[in-house]
Amino acid sequence: MKVSRLYSVAGMAALVLLAACAPKQSATEAEEKPVAVVNGHPLSRDLYNFLTKTMANKTPAELTEEQRNQILDTLVRAEVVAQQAEKDGLDKKGDTKQALAVQRLQLLEEASAEAYLKDRKATDAELKAEYDTQIASLPKTEYKARHILVKSEDEAKAIIEKLNKKSAKFEDLAKAESIDGSKSNGGELGWFKTTTMVKPFADAVMALKKGEITQTPVKTDFGYHVIQLEDTRDATPPPFDSVKERLAQAIAAKKFKAYQDELLKNAKVEKSL
Repeated sequence: MKVSRLYSVAGMAALVLLAACAPKQSATEAEEKPVAVVNGHPLSRDLYNFLTKTMANKTPAELTEEQRNQILDTLVRAEVVAQQAEKDGLDKKGDTKQALAVQRLQLLEEASAEAYLKDRKATDAELKAEYDTQIASLPKTEYKARHILVKSEDEAKAIIEKLNKKSAKFEDLAKAESIDGSKSNGGELGWFKTTTMVKPFADAVMALKKGEITQTPVKTDFGYHVIQLEDTRDATPPPFDSVKERLAQAIAAKKFKAYQDELLKNAKVEKSL
């Protein structure tokens, strides 16, 4: 593994922000052999270890001497820039002041969530209950349909008229007239749940019976659609084991939100927008 010395502007900005956000150390902390001292300001070994983990996903002991020195040089450079930025008052100008404040809030919120949820892992019963809740909210039907997408309502009406007169097959008109990427497949969209489609399109599909086509053009942000419903089937929910991780994340989010709600309930808040 090689630690590159070339960093993007965004990457260096993040490092400068890291240095600027780093708390000033006490005399006791400074005595713990900092990895560097920049203009009298010590850079702690903890900060260096954190940066090493962030950049290389390894501990300093797992890196070569050259790699360790590259990361230290990156940290020193960021600190030099941050110190000069503070001298120039940039930490109090423009969006920087607000960005630092938001970064502080985000980091503390993440740390709080990690600490709060550490001993509140989702139980099997909670996972099963969340699974049942989510499955109950999912669509029960999947649809198979074709469509023809055109730019104008008049074009769509003309296509509907041809289909009603049976003067052309749906797939042939799709290949000839549609501006959608599905035209090469005769407008075939395959099986889908209506939740994956924009609402006007989904509503039109659900109103059709097998084999029917929409008798009025369906307008969406993409243009005007003529839709033919080919078939329907019962939707198969994902297996419980395949979504356990996502369920755990959902439960964790709900638990932390409840914690936030409790803190908010006991806080004195005065809004003045």
